[in-house]
Amino acid sequence: MNLALYGGEPVRKTLLGYGRQCIDENDIQAVADVLKSDYLTCGPKIQELEHRLCQLTGACYCVAVSNGTAALHVACLAAGIGPGDEVIVSSITFAASANCVLYCGGTPVFADIDPDTWNLSPGEVERLITPRTKAVIAVDYTGQAVELDRLLDLCRRYNLILIEDAAHSIGTRYNGKPIGSIADITTFSFHPVKTVTCGEGGAVLMNRPDLYQKAVLYHAHGITRDVNLMEEKDMGGWYYEQLCLGYNYRLSDIQAALCLSQLEKLDQFSKRRKELTELYNTALKPLKDLLTLPKEITSSDTTRHLYMIRLKLNRLSADRKTIFQALRAENIGVNVHYLPVYWLPYYQKCGYPKGLCPHAEAYYESAITLPLHCCMTDRDLNDVVCAVEKVLTYFRR
Repeated sequence: MNLALYGGEPVRKTLLGYGRQCIDENDIQAVADVLKSDYLTCGPKIQELEHRLCQLTGACYCVAVSNGTAALHVACLAAGIGPGDEVIVSSITFAASANCVLYCGGTPVFADIDPDTWNLSPGEVERLITPRTKAVIAVDYTGQAVELDRLLDLCRRYNLILIEDAAHSIGTRYNGKPIGSIADITTFSFHPVKTVTCGEGGAVLMNRPDLYQKAVLYHAHGITRDVNLMEEKDMGGWYYEQLCLGYNYRLSDIQAALCLSQLEKLDQFSKRRKELTELYNTALKPLKDLLTLPKEITSSDTTRHLYMIRLKLNRLSADRKTIFQALRAENIGVNVHYLPVYWLPYYQKCGYPKGLCPHAEAYYESAITLPLHCCMTDRDLNDVVCAVEKVLTYFRR
């Protein structure tokens, strides 16, 4: 957009991205130490990371994997998802939350969101349960925990496995308990825009030993050296067996070291994200006639990964695209998270029609992601608020 149309220079001289990693000298040193060690992969840092994640979350078992998508795939494999199985999934999420079901030959069934919390609606989940339903994949959208009590109750009553896609929510607590140990299986992502990162990486956490054993096998080719699992015994220390068709989803020691260093700052990162969220809530409140702010359920002590607003388009003279472009022209790196997954061309070709989830579709049409990351200063946030106020005021009806 031509800035002259609504006056003045942009709020910022340089672009402020919606998310980015926060790396310090300790992180760099942790990686350097591994580079000088005997192991770059399949070494001691992997078990150290898995142990640390169990400590932080209260989970009994953890398998570190190469990325968040791999974590979801391993979770579905461990849950036994296969052809003929239906899995109810969130409609507002990244495609991987549904793709992982397709990888296993299952069928994703998209459930609508709660129009107030923007998270998966337990009522909609129950409405979609059939005799073919095997599991539910519930996304902690933006970092706010889903209603885990209600979803766990549903899953127990219908004998389903609850997979919590916690890619957004490491550091969040639900009714005082850390995310990671509540659902049957929880998955994390350590992508650079997440609260903690190791470049790429993920984890699968669970409390059941049978699920853990499957996750260990599936993430490493289906191969084991555990003599208790082998069909042949006492063949020698070199011997291994492939028990199932697995994948190479291993994390490297380089990545594990970076993640371990980042986890030491999880409390600090969580605190800063909460501070920024509160600053946004306070500063944007005077614009409540033009936008809707995030609503947090009382049971979720949220470490927010994304800060979303919804535009009240009936009170604005421009559409979302125009407002998005105007904010980008102010050097505010806004984004939109996410398209309803079944709107993506691949899923349209699979036969999913538009109109499946009305609340999700209405949400998508009006949603904008504002920058939120731990490297942001208060001044950065003030720039965002000034730009939002400038643009929305210009387009006020």
